[in-house]
Amino acid sequence: MFVSILLSNLNVIPFVSPTYKFINSLFVPLSIPCLLYSSDLRRILKSTQQLLPAFVLGTISTVLSTIVTFKICALKSLGGDGWKIASALAARHIGGAINFISVSETLNIQGSSISSSIAADNIVVALYFSFLFLSSNKFKKPQEVTVGADNNPKDIKDDGEGSSNLETIALALFTSSSLCFAGSYLTQMFIPSASSLPIISLLTVAASTGFPKFFSNLSEAGGIIGVIFIQLFFAASGAAGSIADVLKNAPVLFLFSGTQILLHYVSLMALGRIFKIGGRELYVASNANVGGPTTAAAMAKGKNWPDLILPGLLVGILGYATGTIIGLSLGFGVLQKLI
Repeated sequence: MFVSILLSNLNVIPFVSPTYKFINSLFVPLSIPCLLYSSDLRRILKSTQQLLPAFVLGTISTVLSTIVTFKICALKSLGGDGWKIASALAARHIGGAINFISVSETLNIQGSSISSSIAADNIVVALYFSFLFLSSNKFKKPQEVTVGADNNPKDIKDDGEGSSNLETIALALFTSSSLCFAGSYLTQMFIPSASSLPIISLLTVAASTGFPKFFSNLSEAGGIIGVIFIQLFFAASGAAGSIADVLKNAPVLFLFSGTQILLHYVSLMALGRIFKIGGRELYVASNANVGGPTTAAAMAKGKNWPDLILPGLLVGILGYATGTIIGLSLGFGVLQKLI
């Protein structure tokens, strides 16, 4: 994103191009199913143990913190994009960057607003991860941990069992295309004025839950495809961003994101104490909310908490599956009315 912002502002590449629209209209929808192939809700609910209620409390904390922060800092400098960006950031802080992208595309947020938001939020998130990692030193490794097939990191291949050979990549892309077609068809049939991304997400989660073995075999290849397409989205969004606009909007967005995450942390810790949930679980759940499955699993591994690696990965995937719907519901149901 930084490179494309730089190139467009130096007039090496254009601010507006049919290529960017092509990326946003084709590659972004295709990336959503690819990154949700591991969303088997039955496995998630079965394997996440005490981390699931911690993650739910973290999601509630993000929703509450977004409403309070938006009342304090309404993002008026972004005009009509203010409540949309707040919704997208809420979605990101429920399940990670994929939800930010999905909400941004659904709400048709301007490229400059996206660039400013990601630039500011990435700094806040990096600082927050450092804080989580350092402040969790007080939680020691459990004395006895049974490591088996359900929580051994060696048994995890990015939560997928399939390989990334050419045949599997082709099947993953074909499956994603089919889900996108079905989601677009249903959207045009029932809500023609809306984006198809939420329906595509719901169809993928339902299919992954109904046919877990098939989609698990596609999850590694799907992850590769999805990440590539998401990087293209970031590059296209960056190209549409003016450095002047980024510098203008970044301070207020930095304040918004920082306040939102701070209130998320404070309310999560308070709710965790009320419901008597362990500190390790709260910290990993918060990481899964803000960063997604990969960062949550990495934190659990880095802190030598092997019993939380797979649960952290799974609740992060649950965030992938639910963050977009929650973010959009929060935006249309609450934030838009607070303007």
